[in-house]
Amino acid sequence: MQSYFTDKVVIVTGSSFGIGRATALAFAKKGAKVVLADIVADRTTENAIKDDGGEGIFVLCDVTKEEDIKNLVSKTVSTYGRLDFAFNNAGIEGTPAMVNTCTNESWDKTMNVNLRGVWWCMKYQIPEILKTGGGAIVNNASIAGLVGFEGAPAYVASKHAVVGLTKNAALDFAKQNIRINAVCPGIIHTPMIDRYAAGDPKKLEQLAAGEPIGRVGEPHEIAETVLFLCSDAASFITGQAIAVDGAWTTQ
Repeated sequence: MQSYFTDKVVIVTGSSFGIGRATALAFAKKGAKVVLADIVADRTTENAIKDDGGEGIFVLCDVTKEEDIKNLVSKTVSTYGRLDFAFNNAGIEGTPAMVNTCTNESWDKTMNVNLRGVWWCMKYQIPEILKTGGGAIVNNASIAGLVGFEGAPAYVASKHAVVGLTKNAALDFAKQNIRINAVCPGIIHTPMIDRYAAGDPKKLEQLAAGEPIGRVGEPHEIAETVLFLCSDAASFITGQAIAVDGAWTTQ
């Protein structure tokens, strides 16, 4: 049976690991043609999609380089003839610091990846989505786009800005049938969390204890939310920042 996503085309940035990988795999299972983009030349996700009978290509892309993003979108259209959806997921946590000790280098790098990268992606994705008659974009914000976190000024500022940019873009294109939302993951078991835990199971236990639901989330749980926001089941949802966090921000 065909799904809503059958033969639709989606770009997923930051697709080699974690939430990006899980989302790319989920789109492919639903029949979408997936364009995988990452700064890391890891074809594991592409191979997994093809081994499962799906269709996808990998494009090396650094979202801090405008030409890379233009090439990503151009390659998508030249390969599949259209673009329907995008999950702008690529992001970094930056170097831990306080507001007064954060370096210019760390601030600029974090902003360039997390914010400018999302802006550039939408800048080149939207014209192609308009050509298909509409579609949906989901930007990955984080609960750090909703609340503050000690020791992460650049990350928190960048993710708050992604939420604001998402709302603005949603208003800009609401009447042109492009829905644009942000997903705000809580503590999700990804390589970012593994770097924080540094192999210490006690740190993971502490993170889980801080979640009202009693555990950390899994990448596939964010993927399902992204697919929902891109589906016709979410046809009246746009301009929203959806927390998927086990009630973390409800505390």
